[in-house]
Amino acid sequence: MSDVIMVIVFIAVPLVVGMLSARAAGNSKKKYEAFRQPPLSPPGFLFPIVWTILYVLMGISSYLAYKGAALAGASVAVILTPYIIQLALNFTWSIIFFRNRGYLAGSVWLLALIGSIIWMMAAFYPYSLLATMLQIPYLCWCLFATFLSFGVAKLNKKHT
Repeated sequence: MSDVIMVIVFIAVPLVVGMLSARAAGNSKKKYEAFRQPPLSPPGFLFPIVWTILYVLMGISSYLAYKGAALAGASVAVILTPYIIQLALNFTWSIIFFRNRGYLAGSVWLLALIGSIIWMMAAFYPYSLLATMLQIPYLCWCLFATFLSFGVAKLNKKHT
C-alpha cells in the first residue's frame, strides 16, 4: 500500500471513530447548550471544528509513529495498543457524558483518557518525536475538557 493511501487511512480512522461517537451520543450540541456552563466554556459550534483538527493530527501522528516503529523493526503492537485504547476511551466518553447524562462518570472517564493519551505519547516517542508532539494539542484539549466536564457535573448535579 502506498504511503499516501496509508496516511489517508490513518487519518480516516479517528475521523470515523469521532463521527460514530457523535452519532451515538445524540444531539450533543443541543444538550451542551442546555447545560449550566462553567467559566471559560467555549461556544458549541467550536467543538466539531476542534475535534476535526485533533482527529486529523491524531491520524498523522499515528501514521508517523507506526512508520517509525516499522522502520526500527519494532513491534507495531507497541504503537497500536495504546492508540486503540485511547480511541476506544475517546469514542465512549461522549456516549457516557451526553447520551447517558453521566456527567461525573464522564469526567472521571476523561481522566482515564488523559492517562491513555500520555501512554500513547510515551509509546510514540521512541519512534517519532513529531508524532509525540502532534498529540500535545489533543492532550491539552482533553485537560481543558476535563475542567469543563467536572464544571458541568457540579453545576448540573441532578444528572450526575
